[in-house]
Amino acid sequence: METEIQDSNASARKQDHISLAFKSQIAHSKIDSRFYYEPILAAHPKKETTSFSFLGKTMKVPIWVSSMTGGTAWARKINYHLARACGEYGMGMGLGSCRQLLYSNEYFEDFNVRKLIGNQPLFANLGIAQVEKMLFEGAVHQVEELVKRLEADGLIIHVNPLQEWLQPEGDLITRPPIDTISELLQLTDLKLIVKEVGQGMGYESLKALFQLPLEAIDFAASGGTNFAQLELLRSNAQKQMIYENLAKIGHSAEEMIQFTNLLIHELGDKMKCKQVIISGGVKNYLDGYYYINKIQLPAIYGQASAFLKHAQESYEDLQTYIEAQVHGLALAKCFLRVR
Repeated sequence: METEIQDSNASARKQDHISLAFKSQIAHSKIDSRFYYEPILAAHPKKETTSFSFLGKTMKVPIWVSSMTGGTAWARKINYHLARACGEYGMGMGLGSCRQLLYSNEYFEDFNVRKLIGNQPLFANLGIAQVEKMLFEGAVHQVEELVKRLEADGLIIHVNPLQEWLQPEGDLITRPPIDTISELLQLTDLKLIVKEVGQGMGYESLKALFQLPLEAIDFAASGGTNFAQLELLRSNAQKQMIYENLAKIGHSAEEMIQFTNLLIHELGDKMKCKQVIISGGVKNYLDGYYYINKIQLPAIYGQASAFLKHAQESYEDLQTYIEAQVHGLALAKCFLRVR
């Protein structure tokens, strides 16, 4: 005679099912049409993660902490929490603008996170205007020394002409950024990533960048924090009226993925950069999973504001957020196929 196993929660669970049944209905228009749901083909994910190579390092999850902050009251706490999390969960990190470190060590400890991130990818960050200035002054060695002091794997160059134009304290960019980036590549062995700052890039800009031996291109597409809009909000009413429509110009991550897939076939052997960080409007793990599976190059996805929000709180709060993302990615990989 078989022994009946008692489920002590059965009664409460059934009551929940009855009381919540009507609230749990989802309209057809609300269904996420980006995926096929395949519940038959896999078991629940195991706790072990699968490592993979990206930016010359071993990562555990395809998540990049996008460049954010430094030189502010909370910067050290935020960067330390983020770096520690990257080390714990196997993610990569781009530092916020390191411009201040070119001239002073006052804020160095805000960025000094290698001891926390371990051997995960870590990249310093400068704006295209600063790189242009360093080249003009024959001071490329200062950029190299910055990367070395931070024990970073390379340098992110953020290309931000609209932000600089709209920023009250902005710098003038005097030559096409592609020329500056190309010259720096000729003068140094630094590994370079190039990104925008919240408006993305069009087809021709991507075409030019993909033909350079960059480590990766970071989309920083429209849909997330738009730094041109941010600077406009810091300006006076007249300037806001003149330029408000300019901040609305840009390209979404999905559009830039389409550009990239077309360029793979158009450029062929001329394509020298073959890694991408998809950022800009990535709200959660489903967005990230969709994007990295739509693009035809090795890719990870980046987030900034979501990490910033949780990194300002306790480290435990940040852990809870990241673990939810990691578990969500694992479920998506098991049961979802991108259409």
